[in-house]
Amino acid sequence: MKLSRQNIRTLAMPLAMVVGVALCRPLDVVERVTEHTLTPVLIAAMLFITFCRVDIRQMRLSWSHIWMLLIQFVGAAVVYYAVTPILGETVGQGAMICVMAPIAMAAVVIGGMLGGNVTMMVTYSLVCNLVTAIVAPYMLHAFGNGSCTFMEIIARVAPTLIAPFVVAQLCRWLLPKVAQWFAAHSSISFYLWLISLILVMGRTTLFILNADADPMMEVELALVALVLCFVQFKAGRFLGRYTGDVVATTQSVGQKNTIFAIWLSLNFLNPIASIAPTAYIVWQNFANSWQMWKHERRAK
Repeated sequence: MKLSRQNIRTLAMPLAMVVGVALCRPLDVVERVTEHTLTPVLIAAMLFITFCRVDIRQMRLSWSHIWMLLIQFVGAAVVYYAVTPILGETVGQGAMICVMAPIAMAAVVIGGMLGGNVTMMVTYSLVCNLVTAIVAPYMLHAFGNGSCTFMEIIARVAPTLIAPFVVAQLCRWLLPKVAQWFAAHSSISFYLWLISLILVMGRTTLFILNADADPMMEVELALVALVLCFVQFKAGRFLGRYTGDVVATTQSVGQKNTIFAIWLSLNFLNPIASIAPTAYIVWQNFANSWQMWKHERRAK
């Protein structure tokens, strides 16, 4: 039974990606019928379950958080100025947004399954998104059209991050037995994430198929995203060796909120640049599948 469960978890993410690609058009119909609310609802639900495990009294800022924020924002500027002279403004914007994007909502779920410090990652998720809402408008003013505001970003992240956290903490306080049940069955969040991943991959595939861009630029954006995905996962792993939690920092630095990054690209950068975070979705989930395989293999 244990072996079967391990095999299912190891294969689940690649399988979900394949299903999303194969069913991209029917999934698009589902998304339109639900007015694109299904994925945010699933993400909010999985985060609520994960947040039920977190005691707000144990949340603390640490040097790890500061270093990860520096990697995010200083790294984004460095990447932009390094890539733009070689591959052009659009590819530079795509590279920049792949680094500037905040931690993915699912990073806490995946990190928890891999044995990472969930409380540390939840703290970073909240801090990272708040700092992104403050800093991103200035960076988008420098590298994009400059029309983004703090409130636009907060309005985007509040329903899927801040609201589930507040509700989970109220549940821990007012309905502790309910919160304990969700905390004890936190693996449910992984299966909610798989459904979300299928929907996201369907949307990603359709976006790439319908993209009106030069094929060579699409390839450049996808390859830049691949390199940055590898570098950021490695940077998180390197940082974790010094701060004491390799899994948490690897997930926090490497796994990006690509849906949010695509939204930023489409609205405040050259829309073609959104192909980079779109490709990043694929690369980071391959990375997560590999990490899950290694983790389950060690657990046998």
